[in-house]
Amino acid sequence: MAKYFDLHPDNPQPRLISQVVDLLRSDGLIAYPTDSCYALGCRLGNKEGIERIREIRRLGSDHHFTLICRDFAQIGQFVHVSNAVFRLVKAATPGGYTFILPATKEVPRRLLHPRKKTVGVRIPDHVVPQALLDELGEPLLSSTLLLPDETEAMTQGWEIKERLDYVVDAVIDAGECGATPTTVIDLSQDEPEILRRGTGDPSLFE
Repeated sequence: MAKYFDLHPDNPQPRLISQVVDLLRSDGLIAYPTDSCYALGCRLGNKEGIERIREIRRLGSDHHFTLICRDFAQIGQFVHVSNAVFRLVKAATPGGYTFILPATKEVPRRLLHPRKKTVGVRIPDHVVPQALLDELGEPLLSSTLLLPDETEAMTQGWEIKERLDYVVDAVIDAGECGATPTTVIDLSQDEPEILRRGTGDPSLFE
């Protein structure tokens, strides 16, 4: 049965943040709110957690996982960013964008796109994931919480608790979350390619 954490949306309680991070460090899998919609998250090195995310969402091997990062310094550890790409990403973060970029050797091979050797990265504009990242000290491996055969993400923590009670270890509720996923931009080639239009304004990359 999943633990349920009721966090303040503007000032999340440090005691509860620490409890969630302890669970993540023990290789737990959480459902948590972001500035776009709810996501599933676990530690980068949590092999079982990654497989649980694949199973919950029925993901294929070509799915791009996302590393939720605290800041640009953290992003730079895990993806290769040219000066031109840096300026583009800097102008759009924090916010509702996911960027696909070539991964560094810090990213486990099982997380990479099998052909492109890329991974998604983003910096969310939401206090809850930022508080988790500050406490954890490393990125969260993440994937949008969109269940198979459903077109809209769940927006309420209590609903997620009811639906996923026995497949995740914790659900974080910080009030209603959006239902629109991030805008996904592939920056791994010479020209930006918009892979998904979502919360972030795609015109910055057109």
